[in-house]
Amino acid sequence: GRVLAWFYVAIPVGSALGYAFGGKIADLLGWRWAFYLVVPPGLLLAACCFFMREPRATSVAATPPPLRDYGALFRIRSYVLNTAAMTVMTFAIGGFSAWMPDYIFLDRRSEFPASPNLLGNIDLTFGAITAAAGLLATLFGGWAGDKLRERFASSYFLVSGMGMLLCVPATIAVIYVRFPMAWLMIFIAVFFLFFNTGPSNTALANVTPPTVRASAFALNIFIIHLLGDATSPPLIGVVRDRWNMNVALWGVALLMIVAGSLWFWGAKYLPADTNAIEGAGGSRSTKSPSCS
Repeated sequence: GRVLAWFYVAIPVGSALGYAFGGKIADLLGWRWAFYLVVPPGLLLAACCFFMREPRATSVAATPPPLRDYGALFRIRSYVLNTAAMTVMTFAIGGFSAWMPDYIFLDRRSEFPASPNLLGNIDLTFGAITAAAGLLATLFGGWAGDKLRERFASSYFLVSGMGMLLCVPATIAVIYVRFPMAWLMIFIAVFFLFFNTGPSNTALANVTPPTVRASAFALNIFIIHLLGDATSPPLIGVVRDRWNMNVALWGVALLMIVAGSLWFWGAKYLPADTNAIEGAGGSRSTKSPSCS
């Protein structure tokens, strides 16, 4: 859990840097430069990846798994419920992060001192909060999942579900608490939004056979982004236009409850699904308890 947590730290930190510096660059140079300036580091990273040495393929990896192994993923109940919970969570994160700076600027600007660079300052503050809260939550969530596993076999899902439920009151409080105190509520909400990152991805790896693990992650990533943060900003925008942003935030809070409930539901199956992989030496039998 802690290893994957370090890997997934890139998501909140990278997103936060985009908000923080993108807003300031747009204020100083215009919005187009916020896109121009990411091209050089992107090309540099692409060049580094191009010249990376591929690891040698093992005899196991060289043999494609049968098609039925991929279909078996949908019979692993903890995998399905984890993917569903992560999809709902990603929907909430996508809407929260996409609309929060505009919501603060358009609907709550009277709570700030007048400034010609108010939107850029809001983006910078929101980005800094997201970076700090996301970094701490991702690392601490991974540690908590590993630590509690000594006592609870379902700790990865329990930690993920509890984090989502604790996020709900902070999200609702953002609506009613005035700034600058509302920044603290945003910090708490973002912290618990990212608390599941390490545990949920660790559980994903633990319940999938090594022969299809890469495909299991690819399918999970495709689903959670297609139905999650790719969909939520326009849908939340529709809610904002039809009613207001406060209603949209209430909707996001309710979805957090749904995500947490799905993880708690999955906790019932996680131990058996994990043991099925470990007991089979890394491969799953189609007659495992989670496939019945």
